[in-house]
Amino acid sequence: MKNSSAVFIALFFSFGLFAQKEYSCSNYKSHHALGNAKSNTLSVADINRSEQYDVHYYKLDVAIERTSTDIAGTVEMQASVRTATLDSVLFELFPTLAISEIRLNGTPTPFSRNNTAVTVPVNLTQGQHFSIEVDYAGTPPTQQSNPLGGSGMTNDTSPSWGNQVTWSLSEAFVAYEWFPCKQSLRDKIDSSDVFITTDNTNLAGSNGVLKQIVDLGNGKHRFEWESRHKIDYYLISVAVAQYIDYSYYAFPSNLPGDSVLIQNYIYNNPGTLTQFQADIDQTGDFIEYFSELYGLYPFWDEKYGHCMAPISGGMEHQTMTTQGYFEKTLTVHEMGHQWFGDMVTCSSWADIWVNEGFASFTEFLMFEHFYPTQAANDMQTRHTNVMSAPGGSVWCLDSLHDASIFSSRLVYDKGGAIIETMRSIVNDDTVFFNGLRNYLAIYKDSTASGLDMKSAMEATSGLDLTNFFQEWYFGEGFPTYSAKWNQIGNQLIIRLSQAASAPVVTPLFTTPVELKFSRTSGGDTIIRMNISSASEFIQIPMNGTVNALSAIDPNNYIINKVGSITKDATLNIEENKPFDDLIQLYPNPTSGPLNIVVPAEGDYEVTILNTSGQLVQQTTIHNSSTIQLNENATGYFMVQIKDMNGNLVRRKIIKR
Repeated sequence: MKNSSAVFIALFFSFGLFAQKEYSCSNYKSHHALGNAKSNTLSVADINRSEQYDVHYYKLDVAIERTSTDIAGTVEMQASVRTATLDSVLFELFPTLAISEIRLNGTPTPFSRNNTAVTVPVNLTQGQHFSIEVDYAGTPPTQQSNPLGGSGMTNDTSPSWGNQVTWSLSEAFVAYEWFPCKQSLRDKIDSSDVFITTDNTNLAGSNGVLKQIVDLGNGKHRFEWESRHKIDYYLISVAVAQYIDYSYYAFPSNLPGDSVLIQNYIYNNPGTLTQFQADIDQTGDFIEYFSELYGLYPFWDEKYGHCMAPISGGMEHQTMTTQGYFEKTLTVHEMGHQWFGDMVTCSSWADIWVNEGFASFTEFLMFEHFYPTQAANDMQTRHTNVMSAPGGSVWCLDSLHDASIFSSRLVYDKGGAIIETMRSIVNDDTVFFNGLRNYLAIYKDSTASGLDMKSAMEATSGLDLTNFFQEWYFGEGFPTYSAKWNQIGNQLIIRLSQAASAPVVTPLFTTPVELKFSRTSGGDTIIRMNISSASEFIQIPMNGTVNALSAIDPNNYIINKVGSITKDATLNIEENKPFDDLIQLYPNPTSGPLNIVVPAEGDYEVTILNTSGQLVQQTTIHNSSTIQLNENATGYFMVQIKDMNGNLVRRKIIKR
């Protein structure tokens, strides 16, 4: 979800779209969310009771109008027993919503209520299926009547267009404010139906496919929406207003069917569609592109679309996002959630990164592909926001606090930016996007954590991403790099140092760093340095005269500041002479064999990396030894030698 300040919508035509970048999803959601993986209103004992059964199906058959949040109807829940025995079914409903009757397997049954918890006594055993139907009615709470939420169902009028709308927004734990449900992220519902009865001047949008609109007489009709994909409780939605249906089709190249329906419920108001049609039409282009990049749009056989509502951003309701306006970053952010957040959902709110970080990264990829001249500024804007404070983690330790869960600085901007960092570490887009697709395939229709993403990417790339996740995901802060350099003959000498902004938590960032040098001839050269300490020294053969170290991290892969860059005439090859005295590597350049002379007896680990930081060879030697370089390997290589305690005793650049 993405959201701007409330003022933005009111002043939309006064100052345009430049203000949207202060995360519409983040700001809006931060007023709606509390909790970790389970409900924030139940006791631990109640949560444990609610986990004794699995929900398979919901049917909401409710009456809603565009003029108020009043709701009335029946919700059916079909489920099965997880535990050996089950003596009661516990679910949630806001206390002011009156229950007139509950039926267990079609038969009226007694029930009890304690605050938000509704308990139905049963006598069931493991594996048994059952259904519960709840007849209820009332007015969902406001933020005044429920300070912990009060936004599950809202009624308001668009300040820009004048249309009155009633809409739901259940993330993170306010679905119970408008329908009886079990609020557990890990219990995905197999399928759902949402039937909405309303005045026949309204349209009513929801998830899945609109199977039919039934004329009920007396000025009422019923919209019957059906979804046969798994869905998390907070992604079920309704929106009712005087809309028009603006629909068209997209044609992903990997689609097994004919097309994907793009169905949009737009205010029935002169000028609204005209204002936004060009932006709405981009949705099809985005669906087609990201179906190639991430894998086919997961709900292609139902639809993708939008319902307008007077919110300052959007909410990624499965197959039909609720959106306040149309602009490319907002539209693609919410659409990106259909893969990251809807098809695969965070397994706890502490891991909200797997929802929001990747939706934000989807924005960057959109710029990179469709508007390449704007991509660098998009990423730099994120970096600048992240570095406005020294600390803070992408992993949301304080997942009971709404501002932490939906932090624009940490979850959205840092969360999106570090995915680009991970992409740079993998250093191969084919492998990287295969890793994302593998993650989505493994956890399709389920939930996942940040560490699940780590495992999927490691399995695909063969890399160990422990340091990356420890430093950038669980860790805090960012590095400030400073560099000194000198050239003596054909030897370029570099000392790169870093200072961490939150050193108590994360004292060192080991992400490989690129350095860009300008030369009098031969063009610019980018060198990629591997980092294992706060001060790194390397010596590299370099043809031509180096004019300047023109940039640290020139491609902006890493959230960082730059301290000082200086040419230091005192920096010379003698700085590393003690190591040269102990360990010799020759010949350099080499036609293939590389002699390594280690005067101190013992075993040593030799690691050879190419200039992109990728592993070429790794072996163990004892004292002096000769190793044969891979005959397919050409160019410059870094040789790292460690003793058996893991201490780095030599690093040198060689050429083959």
